Amino acid sequence: MGTQRPTGPAGDDQVARLTALIVRQQGELEAVRAQAATEALVDLAIGVLTERLRCSPGEAARQLTHLAARSGMPLAELAADVVGQPAGDALVRGSAQPPRHQPAQLADAPAPRAVDGSRIAAATLEEALAPLGAVAVALWMTEPDGALELVGEAGLSALEASRWQRLPPQMDCPAQRVVQDGCPRWWPAAQHLPRPLPLVGPWRGARAVLPLTDAGALLGAMEICWPQPLEEFAPALRHQLLTLAGICASSLGVQGERTWGRHGSWLPALLDSLLRSALVAHAVRDQDGRIVDFQIDHVSDGFVDPAGRGPRDLVGRRLSHVHPLMTVPDGLFEHAVDVLRTGQPYQADSLPVHVIVGDRIVATEMDVRIGRLFDGIALTWRRADDSNGLTTILQHAQRLGELGGWQQDVLTGDVRWTDHTFTLFRLMPGAPEAPISLQGLDAHVHADDLDAVRRFRDVLFNQVRPAATTFRLLRADGAIRQIRAFAEPVTDAAGTLVAVRGTYQDLSTLYHTQVALAATRDQLADTEQRADDQQRLAIQLQRAITPFSADPVETAGFDIAVRYRPANQDHLVGGDWYDAVVLPSGEVLLTVGDIAGHGIRAVTGMVTLRNSLRGLAMTGAGPAQLLRWLNDVAYHLTDDVTGTAVCGLYDPATRVLRWACAGHLPPVLVRDGDAGTLPLPAGVLLGADPHSAYEETATALRPGDGILLFTDGLIERRGSALDEALDTLVLVAGRPIADLQRYADHLLRHTTPDTDDDTCLIAVHLR
Repeated sequence: MGTQRPTGPAGDDQVARLTALIVRQQGELEAVRAQAATEALVDLAIGVLTERLRCSPGEAARQLTHLAARSGMPLAELAADVVGQPAGDALVRGSAQPPRHQPAQLADAPAPRAVDGSRIAAATLEEALAPLGAVAVALWMTEPDGALELVGEAGLSALEASRWQRLPPQMDCPAQRVVQDGCPRWWPAAQHLPRPLPLVGPWRGARAVLPLTDAGALLGAMEICWPQPLEEFAPALRHQLLTLAGICASSLGVQGERTWGRHGSWLPALLDSLLRSALVAHAVRDQDGRIVDFQIDHVSDGFVDPAGRGPRDLVGRRLSHVHPLMTVPDGLFEHAVDVLRTGQPYQADSLPVHVIVGDRIVATEMDVRIGRLFDGIALTWRRADDSNGLTTILQHAQRLGELGGWQQDVLTGDVRWTDHTFTLFRLMPGAPEAPISLQGLDAHVHADDLDAVRRFRDVLFNQVRPAATTFRLLRADGAIRQIRAFAEPVTDAAGTLVAVRGTYQDLSTLYHTQVALAATRDQLADTEQRADDQQRLAIQLQRAITPFSADPVETAGFDIAVRYRPANQDHLVGGDWYDAVVLPSGEVLLTVGDIAGHGIRAVTGMVTLRNSLRGLAMTGAGPAQLLRWLNDVAYHLTDDVTGTAVCGLYDPATRVLRWACAGHLPPVLVRDGDAGTLPLPAGVLLGADPHSAYEETATALRPGDGILLFTDGLIERRGSALDEALDTLVLVAGRPIADLQRYADHLLRHTTPDTDDDTCLIAVHLR
């Protein structure tokens, strides 16, 4: 469904007619304000100069006075000439652009006389808005508390007008939104209206809500209603309506009455009489209506400036220039903006206010209050009282230290507690049993601690000496707390005891921590003892199963050397193992393995797999089948033991080594003085997967060849990849084998692992 245009002229004719109406309206409104012919003529001249020179009324008045003085003409005659000047006169020096908002200089603006707002609204609707199709207009002005007061309306029923007489600052409506952010609202059609917001009148057509500003000061809001939608608010139309809102604001004559002009001196006088240290500032906004600063309008004679400046140094300056550190995030400037936006006052006690004094930043604790006043703020502060500050520090110290003070008068028996003492005892001030005297303390103390409390009282009252004790307090909420009491006697000039005073301190947290620490020490000592026992058992078991030296296997044409190098640290005893044994078939079983982990669990796992492999080898099965069975043992018959292994069977008759691998490092073949790793057959580590399969491979050996089987402890280094470590071993092993035992020692001597892991090595040499 298309939108309908307003009745009346459209396009350029419409703009031209509206411009003419605005000019005539301005003249009529100026005439209404005049009470005498001369004053009316002067005011009209000021209005003409304001429009043509694009300046504030104060600047136009000064310009008119200056021209009269220079020309020698009476002010009234010059005003008549100015009003009679044709367009394009030399006085017209402004551009065609709308004037930019300047910060309000309240003292410079002439004090206009108030005009009936309803007459202004009626004339505005009849002469300017009705030809555009508008049916109603409402004018509100800002009150000191941020509320909006309806000062004029036209087109509304009496009932509707009465409902919109006063809009509190917390009321969410278009007019308050415009006043809070200074931005106009344009709604060409009903679907653009914010549905949750209450709207003036029954119309759901186009609507414009505009700020009423004069010389940069935001004075209120103006709402215009259309019964039908508009296609759009064209830029020219928006400019004309904003200009009309500015003329209405200037004509209402409220600026001088609501700010610090000569007619409004009663308000700063009232503030000075009520508040010794007060500062009043109005908001400075940019062209988009955002608050960018506050300009100081008034400072009371007793105002306390943290930097030591007086009222003459502050009035007329911007708040950010006077106190730039207030603009830091979450500083007083942000709080002032929130106060103006929401209407909710801000207050803070003992707030550190940072100011620049000379070349230093000084922090002063201030009690701060900020409230909204028209389109600005009233700020009052005073230095936080030093005694109050010390009291606050003492209260925090009592809370942090779980301390509570008390004093008992000996003559009257009166007892006084600090606030935190009530907290320690979980008693409310004013309760019948609170505060508790030292004599009445027995009813709140554990029976086993009564003697200690009685001795504490005896030292204080009878021996008149300072005393201290510890007791368990049976608190009102059923909890038992460990309390430490300190006290001293108070005597008069004659040495007579007149009072006792002291503190209670809740040591429960410390006491429970000490108890828990003692229990932890005992548990740790027991755990260390059991760990040492297990470690000794693991070392003994490992040395019994895998001795550090072993006799070589004796078989024709076959030399073997085995080496075992334990970890440097006993607590890292691991599960590395090896075996070399001649089977009944005449084959030689050669195997090395490494169980994951350290300690008794790794050693028992090593014993299980080593002995199981020996027994399984008696079946005559090949290496791949032996590893499949050994994987079943690791998976099903151990407690989550995993590990790697190389299993080989050497046949002296054929000189063939059949071998399989379960995730282990490959053997190294030494031939003719050169060394290299054998290609790895497939096979994952033992105990990981019950369905693992292992591949078997055969390596034909020649006389003079050497085979090295080893665990990773021989080569592993922190920060180095295993491939690099293997390459290093190949370089060390690449030499002719003359004496196998010396050759094995040479390998151990020239490999330098740094992981403190066990090392197993089997070196084989074929003659």
